[in-house]
Amino acid sequence: MPADPRSPIILPDSADGVVDRRAPWRQRLGRTLGQPRVEAWLIGLILLNALILGLETFPSVMERFGTALKLADTLILMVFVVEIALRIAAHGTRFFRDAWSLFDFAVVAIALIPASGPFAVLRTLRVLRVLRILTLMPSMRRVVGGLVSAIPGLGSVVMLMALIFYVAAVIATGLFGDGFPAWFGTLGESAYTLFQVMTLESWSMGIARPVIEAHPFAWIFFVLFILITSFTMLNLFIAVIIDATQSEANSETNQHVDDQHELTRAELTELRQEVMAMRKLLERLS
Repeated sequence: MPADPRSPIILPDSADGVVDRRAPWRQRLGRTLGQPRVEAWLIGLILLNALILGLETFPSVMERFGTALKLADTLILMVFVVEIALRIAAHGTRFFRDAWSLFDFAVVAIALIPASGPFAVLRTLRVLRVLRILTLMPSMRRVVGGLVSAIPGLGSVVMLMALIFYVAAVIATGLFGDGFPAWFGTLGESAYTLFQVMTLESWSMGIARPVIEAHPFAWIFFVLFILITSFTMLNLFIAVIIDATQSEANSETNQHVDDQHELTRAELTELRQEVMAMRKLLERLS
């Protein structure tokens, strides 16, 4: 994912080589919002908001403290709105080029939609504000980024899994369909039964043993199917996710190093300009 715009990064202008800097007040505001104590305070508000939303599900609690809980929820939402507005002011259009910032903006904006009439269902989506904690904790961002990066690889694994399921369902329908029509009577029923077998939920006593009583060698089919789907494919899923998570972590590290280099170049350019200004001032004074 792209870098978090809350960190005050100075970007170079590739057109003329001059460092393009935000206005000083934008830089100060960005640094303030990115301070650890500010982020820790926001995390505390998010956790408090999560607690409030959970308490609202208890009718007895709402009868006694409903007004106070709703007031606290509204105040926390106002703080989130102000924080998003300040981040937009600090980072300008860069705010809308970052996926995490857009996520924050969306979950806060949903809470501002009037929860009445056809939009009443959106009231339950207020709990999405709790997910904002993902944007404030780098470790969680890396995990989510790894999962998102793993989607293309997981697509190939899912296609392979679907192919294995189709072949196994056809075989199971042909072998066990006559004797157990409720489980293997059709292709769809066979696929659903095999999915239950893959999850290892009551597969032995509930499905496999009755089938083995009628077909003594059916255990070969079930054992092979479980080995292929439940163990091999599961490990393949985990391998793809771990690889994507590691790649995301390396990418974030490289991005941080690049940002530090850009910041160093910007500081050197600023220092060079100050030296030139001082030299000109000395020449005029002499």
